[in-house]
Amino acid sequence: MRPAAEQAAQSLRDEILSGAIASGTRLGEADLASRLSVSRTPIREALSRLAAEGLVELQPNRGARVATWSTEQLREIFELRLRLEPYAVRVAVPHLNEEQLTELDDLAAAMTRAGKPGRAQDLTAIVELNRRFHGMFIDAAGSPPLAGALRGVTHAAVVHQNFHDYTPDALKRSLQHHVEMVAAARAGDGDWAEAIMRAHLYNARATMIGGRS
Repeated sequence: MRPAAEQAAQSLRDEILSGAIASGTRLGEADLASRLSVSRTPIREALSRLAAEGLVELQPNRGARVATWSTEQLREIFELRLRLEPYAVRVAVPHLNEEQLTELDDLAAAMTRAGKPGRAQDLTAIVELNRRFHGMFIDAAGSPPLAGALRGVTHAAVVHQNFHDYTPDALKRSLQHHVEMVAAARAGDGDWAEAIMRAHLYNARATMIGGRS
């Protein structure tokens, strides 16, 4: 991707994930080009990239809009993740070396600090740390097809909304799950890590879907 398109994609990504551009908002190429001071070509490239990430929906003859998720779509996303991600974690455990375990420890600790209640709580920082944490397990599983499938259903917008919708208790559970997953990995116990990952996703699913009809 060319620099102008990459910069436009990052600006739009930040605005979508921060909530500055709400779900369902139309994204007109001309308006975006004017606001971001680029031509329409990089905007078109940026929107295609964001569509691939699941943040934007491209509709034939209707342009682009920020992605929205129905209850049924969310159920499907979590069903797929529940089938794939716990397995990926179990497969990854034997392949994690000490350096990777230390990095996972650091990421889990950073998420715990960022998630403490109060004015310093930084949910946006947790989203990025969480992406890196889960990505390390997925990469360590050593299966490109599995990694591709998981990245196709682990939508950044859904994860971001998840963390912002958590109750204090649900957020605390989620952050503790990361700590426990590292403990399981250090123990070399893939079954334990798999069970925690499954509980982690059930906790997330209850937040996203529990209150929906």
